[in-house]
This record gives sequence, structure tokens and C-alpha cells, in this order.
Amino acid sequence: RGKERGLSFSVLLTNGWLFKNLFLCLGCLECCIKCLGGIPYPSLIATILLYAGVALFCGCGHEALSGTVTILQNYFEVMRSPVDALDVFTMIDIIKYVIYGIASAFFVYGILLMVEGFFTSGAIKDLYGDFKITTCGRCVSAWFIMLTYIFMLAWLGVTAFTSLPVFIYFNIWNICQNTTGLEGATLCLDPRQYGIVPIAEAKTVCAGSEKFYKMCESNELDMTFHLFICALAGAGAAVIAMIHYLMVLSANWAYVKDACRMQKYEDIKSKEEQELHDIHSTRSKERLNAYT
Repeated sequence: RGKERGLSFSVLLTNGWLFKNLFLCLGCLECCIKCLGGIPYPSLIATILLYAGVALFCGCGHEALSGTVTILQNYFEVMRSPVDALDVFTMIDIIKYVIYGIASAFFVYGILLMVEGFFTSGAIKDLYGDFKITTCGRCVSAWFIMLTYIFMLAWLGVTAFTSLPVFIYFNIWNICQNTTGLEGATLCLDPRQYGIVPIAEAKTVCAGSEKFYKMCESNELDMTFHLFICALAGAGAAVIAMIHYLMVLSANWAYVKDACRMQKYEDIKSKEEQELHDIHSTRSKERLNAYT
């Protein structure tokens, strides 16, 4: 009997431990479901798309500019100016620093938009709770809409600017393909027509020369061309992310505005009900006093 009692006691302890862990798991599952329900998924998708587009544009654009410097120096013999002049290499360095600023700025801006999405979702879902929507919150939402619209226009300009080197490298790649397919063709590449070097400096590379064939068969030209295409795709993804953010922010602002109106209506309604209750109580007291 002692052994049976010890066995039953251990079984009870085991079952209690299992039930306790089961309740804990259920509580954790409920908490996880509640947390997942509070995530603003449209803002999350837009943030991921923005980070992917900015990373693709900045990384590929930086490496493509480095490849452009290598091609200009090795095949076109374009050298850096000894004085502090605004040449093509200085412009490339400036664009690289701009790329660094774009990467850091939009990393912070994506976090701010994600936080704004969390607060707006919480304001909408907890409208009848302790959290109240303030005028400052609506002004912040409107400010983000205006700022995102400006950034969308800026990214449209960046996309148009990035398409220029893609067009230039496509022409160079097309000339290389035509010279290998057509015998006796006299085709030349002159960076002066793209404004890369001054008109007085002749840096022409024509078909049939050793530098021309080396450039067409080099990995730098093919890699730089594809990197500029990837940078263009990244800029387009950033534009799509900005448009997605505009839709999300506009919808959230409309929801918040409607919620504020509903909140004012509920406050006015509760105030009127309280006034009617006070009037009814006062009349009841007056009737009771008159009766007595």
C-alpha cells in the first residue's frame, strides 16, 4: 500500500506538472497571438521592401561606380585631375557620399514609419481603452504623409538619374555586340558625348584596337552594367515602398480621423446621458419632497 500511495502521489505530481506547463503554454500562445495581432503588417511589408530597395540601390550603385572608375582609368585612360577640379572622379566620389547618407537616412526613416504604424494601430484598436488619440498624433501622421510624398518624388528622380548609366552601358554593350557580329564595322566609343570628359580631350576607343577588345571581353564592363541594372531595380523598389507607405499612412490617418470623431461623439453622448440622469434624479427628489 505504501508503494501504491507513493506511485499515485508521483502520478499526481506528474499530472500537476503537465497541467501547469499546459496552462503556461496556453497563456504564452494567447500572448503571442495578441502580440502578432498588434503588428501593422502593411507597414512591415513596406519597411522590408524599402530596406531591400535601398540596400540594393546603395550596394550595387557603390560597386558600379567603382567599376566605372576602373573602366575609365584602364581602357579610356582618363586620369584624375591633379588640382581640385570638378571632374568625373570627383563627381563619383560625391555620389558615393550621397549613397552613404541615403542608406543611413532611410534606415532611420523606415524605423520611424514602423513605429508610427504601431502607434496608429494601437490607437485604432484601443480606442475605447485608456489610450486616447490626441491632436498631436494626427499632426504627426499628416507630417509623415507629406514627408513620404516628398521622398517618393525624390526617389522618382533618383530612378530617372540611375537609368542614365544603364542607358550608357547598354549602348557600350550594344557596340561590343555589333563589332563582334559585323566584320569590318567601324564603331567608336567617345566619353565626350556623355559629358564625362571635356570636349578638348580626345579619349576615343574604336573597334579593332586592343583596348576595345579587352574592354568588351573584360568582367568589369559586364559586371558594372548588371550592377547598374540592379541599382535601378532597387530605386524602383524604393519608389514602390514609398507608394505603399503613402497608402498605409493615408488609410491610418483616415481611420484615426474617424476614430476621433467617434470618440467625440461618445464623449458628448455620455455627457448628455449623465446630464439626463442628473435631471431625472433632481426631479425625483423634488417630487419626493413635495409629497412629504
